[in-house]
Amino acid sequence: MSSRAHPVDGDLSPAMDGGNLPIKSSPTRHKVGIPPKPNMFKDFMYTFKETFFHDDPLRDFKDQPRSKQFMLGLQSVFPVFDWGRSYNLKKFRGDLISGLTIASLCIPQDIGYAKLANLDPKYGLYSSFVPPLVYACMGSSRDIAIGPVAVVSLLIGTLLRAEIDPNTSPDEYLRLAFTATFFAGITEAALGFFRLGFLIDFLSHAAVVGFMGGAAITIALQQLKGFLGIKKFTKKTDIIAVLDSVFSSAHHGWNWQTILIGASFLTFLLTSKFIGKKSKKLFWVPAIAPLISVIISTFFVYITRADKQGVQIVKHLDKGINPSSFHLIYFSGDNLAKGIRIGVVCGMVALTEAVAIGRTFAAMKDYQIDGNKEMVALGMMNVVGSMSSCYVATGSFSRSAVNFMAGCQTAVSNIIMSIVVLLTLLFLTPLFKYTPNAILAAIIINAVIPLIDIPAAILIFKVDKLDFIACMGAFFGVIFVSVEIGLLIAVSISFAKILLQVTRPRTAVLGNIPRTSVYRNIQQYPEATMVPGVLTIRVDSAIYFSNSNYVRERIQRWLHEEEEKVKATSLPRIQFLIIEMSPVTDIDTSGIHALEDLYKSLQKRDIQLILANPGPLVIGKLHLSHFADMLGEDNIYLTVADAVDACCPKLSEEV
Repeated sequence: MSSRAHPVDGDLSPAMDGGNLPIKSSPTRHKVGIPPKPNMFKDFMYTFKETFFHDDPLRDFKDQPRSKQFMLGLQSVFPVFDWGRSYNLKKFRGDLISGLTIASLCIPQDIGYAKLANLDPKYGLYSSFVPPLVYACMGSSRDIAIGPVAVVSLLIGTLLRAEIDPNTSPDEYLRLAFTATFFAGITEAALGFFRLGFLIDFLSHAAVVGFMGGAAITIALQQLKGFLGIKKFTKKTDIIAVLDSVFSSAHHGWNWQTILIGASFLTFLLTSKFIGKKSKKLFWVPAIAPLISVIISTFFVYITRADKQGVQIVKHLDKGINPSSFHLIYFSGDNLAKGIRIGVVCGMVALTEAVAIGRTFAAMKDYQIDGNKEMVALGMMNVVGSMSSCYVATGSFSRSAVNFMAGCQTAVSNIIMSIVVLLTLLFLTPLFKYTPNAILAAIIINAVIPLIDIPAAILIFKVDKLDFIACMGAFFGVIFVSVEIGLLIAVSISFAKILLQVTRPRTAVLGNIPRTSVYRNIQQYPEATMVPGVLTIRVDSAIYFSNSNYVRERIQRWLHEEEEKVKATSLPRIQFLIIEMSPVTDIDTSGIHALEDLYKSLQKRDIQLILANPGPLVIGKLHLSHFADMLGEDNIYLTVADAVDACCPKLSEEV
């Protein structure tokens, strides 16, 4: 506890008058302003606007002719009509290079990610053809690259397999995948259309770091089946079941040719990534390395016929573009509810990843993206994708990073990538027949390694231990139980943290910084001195029904502790309790009742309650509830310094 000022000469115990301790006011005292009486409709509209339309999306439409408003409306739904007008050859050159580069990366990744979702490899390619075209017209990010991603592929594969076995009922499994994709898109689009994007912010950064890290390890462990050439592998995703499956098949299930291929090309991929990090000019090396690996390994398997020696290969891959799948989506029956549930979960995770990626690269290039418009764009591309044989697509961090490094200018890079994927589907899919599964496993392992962000976890541990618990809870939930349990833990701990902060706000005892009129937390500023006879407490939160009792009890505990110290040191007893209310942004009826109870309790102990600097919303409610009249307007001050000067008029002369 900080040191105290010496007792001030003079009477600190004025006579009681009407239950209140009259305080001598300074002649230059400024009273706390009282706002005009609130208008219920205006208050509701203001709250509604700040909740759903804080960015004032219609500001550009004001005072514009109808033709201009129509064009602005069209541009808000399809940003391509905005940036497309200024598109030129120079931008196309950057987009062409970027599109070709990310296409070389996405083709082998898509084949592997489809297997991760327990789908035929062609569906991975389908999902990098149609969704990017839709996003290019409706999305506002210049840098994000669209397609299947590892985490969402694992998540949808795990959730779908819990409902339907892909081996015994492949047709039903595929239909449920399209149904889940449809409702993932509906979820994303609805959140954007109804401007509910703030809901995804409830999944904290720490929880996302832990979830992504756990999912990356789970994905990498799942690839051991293809990496080691194991035929019989567990369907579970937890680390214990996977490692048990791996080591139990060590004597008879591993294939040394497969291991040689996988280890060789994983080393090549990691080396190329190291080269790319060393020199930004060589960003293209790790980008094209997966495609080079696929070409070389496929050629090697073909000429050596390693597939006859136990090396597992992709086998037949159908030619042709996406067939219609609208008729395969469940709109009734038991599978409808399953599709909705899986779609909502996958849609939220996909949305969180895409919006985070979009914001990251937008900040790096100093432009703005509209989160709600992004959600609508992502949702519509998945709705359209579900009708054209695609599963859930979103923004890929690895591809977006390559897109950014390659110098993309607009979303045209996604269109270039889609065209390359289209040509692959039309002409090149037979060439992937002899592609070994080991190389796909190596590509996926290489792709998910960056998702394990150890420096971020260390920083979270240093900054906020509760955040670190959320991070580790999500991490261990994913790797030891399942992906969905890990996600549930991440969400639960994030909500628990919010509830804890709301129900247990911080309070602090304030002291005077020597030779100033500033009052600060005595724990932060040890040199701050407390005023004899006065206890000043700051409440660092709005006072609501959820925390009002705690705030009252915590203030009383501060007072009790201070009174014990006063008795031990023979200092003047506490006669004034000042509550600094600057951080109290709002108060409800429960909060006002808590202040009333505190006031009555203090009266019985001859201690005067004083409020300092209540905000407009708070002071307005205090007057409406007549608590201000009960307390007395003379006991409400503009600053703590004013309140202390009034309590101890001679102290200001000595400081």
